[in-house]
Amino acid sequence: MTEVFATVIFIAALFLCLGSGVWVGASLLACAIIGMELFTSRPVGASMAVTIWGAQSSWTLTALPMFIWMGEILFRTKLSEVLFKGLTPWMSRLPGGLLHVNVAGSAIFAAISGSSAATVATVGKMAIPELRARKYPEKMIVGTLAGAGTLGLLIPPSISLIIYGVTVNESIAKLFIAGILPGIALALMFMTYVAVWGIMKGGDIAKEEQFSWRAKFGALRDLVPVLALIFAVIASIYSGIATATEAAVLGVLGSLGLSKLQDSLNWKTFQQSVFGAVRTSAMIAFILAGSTFLSLAMGFTGIPRGLAELIGGFNLTPLMLIAMLTVFYIILGCFLDGISSIVLTMAVIEPMVRAAGFDMIWFGIYLMIVVEMAQITPPIGFNLFVLQGMTGHDMGFISRASIPMFIIMCLAIVGLVMFPQVATFLPSNT
Repeated sequence: MTEVFATVIFIAALFLCLGSGVWVGASLLACAIIGMELFTSRPVGASMAVTIWGAQSSWTLTALPMFIWMGEILFRTKLSEVLFKGLTPWMSRLPGGLLHVNVAGSAIFAAISGSSAATVATVGKMAIPELRARKYPEKMIVGTLAGAGTLGLLIPPSISLIIYGVTVNESIAKLFIAGILPGIALALMFMTYVAVWGIMKGGDIAKEEQFSWRAKFGALRDLVPVLALIFAVIASIYSGIATATEAAVLGVLGSLGLSKLQDSLNWKTFQQSVFGAVRTSAMIAFILAGSTFLSLAMGFTGIPRGLAELIGGFNLTPLMLIAMLTVFYIILGCFLDGISSIVLTMAVIEPMVRAAGFDMIWFGIYLMIVVEMAQITPPIGFNLFVLQGMTGHDMGFISRASIPMFIIMCLAIVGLVMFPQVATFLPSNT
């Protein structure tokens, strides 16, 4: 009975804080303090200091600000223009035309950014005007960007995968490697949808100019530096030459070199990239601090154990558990951003998942796809807000345009459950 009462108190306090506009990190800390004061005799200040310091002093976590800085540097370069010019000759004659650039460009930028919002903003700022000028349907422009932009959560280096790995104490390098094949598969599923749409529309879409093979290979010169940076970061992790943190440093140096090569690096952009990385890193660190202390407070009350026993009493099969968790995270994603969803729930979800016998590397990839779905579900889908600011459309239009991509992600979840080797093959062979 105490556990039920404690759960009600925690949930009520959390929703009261979030509904009042309090920062997510501060809301989590407030809930933890309330729980510690009401349900334990432990000293709140000492427990908070030890717990937060232990979580924030993790060496693995140092990869986070470096990858964020890498994305911030590239966000301020001419990368979107380079990607569009380099991909156009190769994508223009495919069914669906240059809409494929949205997907391919997002996949490439995701591999050097790790941020979903940065991917949407960077690719969108060049692609939206170009596709509008070519009279592509607005619904397809917005929908493909919304869906493909979420690849930043899955394709390494993913900020969310770092958060997950630190939270459940799993290898960041193995999680990065595990995300490669599912990320590519999901991008291909998006492109297949665009191609099928293009075939069905036939002559209703503008015909793109044809490019010679010389022009196509000439365009690769724009893509080689970007692809080389992606290869260097991922290959250094996969080969074991560098840890995730060391690869992040390599990525920052490479992004600085790439921005200098594009003549977009100056003191002002350098300062902006540093300040942007500090703001984002501090925000995530604050959320992690709050979630870590909240997990401790909940552990003292026995809530995770009680919930695990309650769900265990339902005698759910592993497949039923995954189905239940999918619905749970989709609903949760309607109210919280992806990182908050991960750190807030892992204290309760992790014991259940381990008890059910799931590989935690596989579960991390599954979780990223589910959280990706939350990025395009109203009312808090962050990608929807980014696109609303870039396109001027209302939230209803953007949400409807994103529905096909949401369905494709649901199919990706089914595929990942049926063929778990897609996520586990590469990390098991490193």
